[in-house]
Amino acid sequence: MPDIKLWGFEGSTYVRTVKMLLNEKGVRDYEQVPVNVLEGEPKSEEHLKRHPFGKVPVLDHDGMRIYETAAICQYLDTVLPGVSLIPSDPKSRARMDMVTNIVDSYAYGPIVGGVVAYHLFPDFVGGKDDGAHRRGKENARKALVELMRIRGGDAFLAGDEISLADLYLAPLVAYIAMTPDKDEFLSIDGLADWWREVSDRESFKATDPS
Repeated sequence: MPDIKLWGFEGSTYVRTVKMLLNEKGVRDYEQVPVNVLEGEPKSEEHLKRHPFGKVPVLDHDGMRIYETAAICQYLDTVLPGVSLIPSDPKSRARMDMVTNIVDSYAYGPIVGGVVAYHLFPDFVGGKDDGAHRRGKENARKALVELMRIRGGDAFLAGDEISLADLYLAPLVAYIAMTPDKDEFLSIDGLADWWREVSDRESFKATDPS
């Protein structure tokens, strides 16, 4: 049996972030246990014992249970061999931390709730709300413009090497790319170039949930 067990919905962007990290580290032998968000399984009594706030992902490794994506990713980056996905340079590390926090606080909600859900799973959010869609696009664009500003002229969001920052954002842009709003967002300065770079990586292709 693999030593790593990952609890999570295949369609979760945060679960994909963890899976991309494992792939970047060369780890293929792990167990993923499905927890279906669309069927309400994260709120089940069983899963609440794993994550008291009813979210995914959850990681079991070496006798320890960890939840919250940032904690999982930082832990795995530390304990697994291979190139680190956390920059050693303090300024690059700060850029990475800014990106991951912006994604968590300002990008995820507008992108998933305001843009992606409107087109791909409106019933899950109570139906199509044009006002929420408009606000979602505005706030998502604001966040993505700022993320590209942080990236500057570098290949990736925190510098010339891929980091956790890119693994946080890539699954969200993958969902945007499935919507009719794709071209509008990819017209943001720098986003299309970054997207081509990241979406061509093996870690991105190997974790495609479709």
